[in-house]
Amino acid sequence: MGNRLSKIYTRTGDDGTTGMANGSRVSKADLRFDAMGKIDLLNSQIGLLRGYLSQDNHTQNSQNQPNHAQPNHVQFDAKLSRLQHQLFNLGGELAMPEYRGILAEYATELENQIDEWNTHLPPLKDFILPAGTIVTSQVHIARCYCRDAERLLVALNSRDDNVSPISLQFINRLSDWLFVLARVVARLDAGQEVLWDKTTLS
Repeated sequence: MGNRLSKIYTRTGDDGTTGMANGSRVSKADLRFDAMGKIDLLNSQIGLLRGYLSQDNHTQNSQNQPNHAQPNHVQFDAKLSRLQHQLFNLGGELAMPEYRGILAEYATELENQIDEWNTHLPPLKDFILPAGTIVTSQVHIARCYCRDAERLLVALNSRDDNVSPISLQFINRLSDWLFVLARVVARLDAGQEVLWDKTTLS
């Protein structure tokens, strides 16, 4: 792998095509690359979220804020790191449709975490705005990219019929997981979510 990646530019894509794992060349404007690119964007947004969480935790520690009563931001890093590897596997599936890098248990892991978090969250009675602290807002941005990715995967599967149903389930569950994560992080940051007020514009 090191030898393969030692030369970053090849000039073979200057004509607007790129090589697939099977040796074929496909237009960079193809729907498959839209989906792969959106997965990459989602992965990058999660990486940015990890950076914000790490920075936020460092600030809390430097200010000697007590955190024994609530979970620390650092607890989320291992989960988010695992997700980044899983998303990279999903990108591999899109590049090589015969490859399977997403397992059914991944969606189950997300569901179990959602259920656990929800036991500590108040019932949701109003719509939540994607706002609050930088960290909370970043979780919502990642959630939106996840929904975009899901739409493209569904469209790609409608065209090519070779996107794994397990992967479709995983990406759908991941957006739910990110939504609940935003609720959890909001309480760690400020103790309150930003709720939609239907009377604001009246």
